[in-house]
Amino acid sequence: MVSIELLNLKMHAFHGIYEGERKTGSEYELNIKVNFDEEGREFHGLRDTIDYGEIFTIVKQCMQIPTPLLEKVADTIIRAIKQQYPEITEVILSIYKLQAPIENFNGKIGVTLRRWYRIS
Repeated sequence: MVSIELLNLKMHAFHGIYEGERKTGSEYELNIKVNFDEEGREFHGLRDTIDYGEIFTIVKQCMQIPTPLLEKVADTIIRAIKQQYPEITEVILSIYKLQAPIENFNGKIGVTLRRWYRIS
């Protein structure tokens, strides 16, 4: 099993259920781990692995789509990655909102979505 990880990605996006969140946006932090089976791979080039640059591009594109719930954002990102890389066996994605719209709250809030896939 090989894991490709992108950690502590920082992005500004316009997700949320409150009008202010959709208008001014918030800062987000994302962590993503993508697993795949290395069987038969010799790791001579990008064709033998998952391109983390492409994963980053997918994440950036999906984060640009304003969405009320972080769960839906995570689901959209994971589906797009799986479509691009059908050989993936597992994706774990965490999204954290760094300035939650909660009075007197100091910290970050977030969701983690984990998907396993069977390879035929």
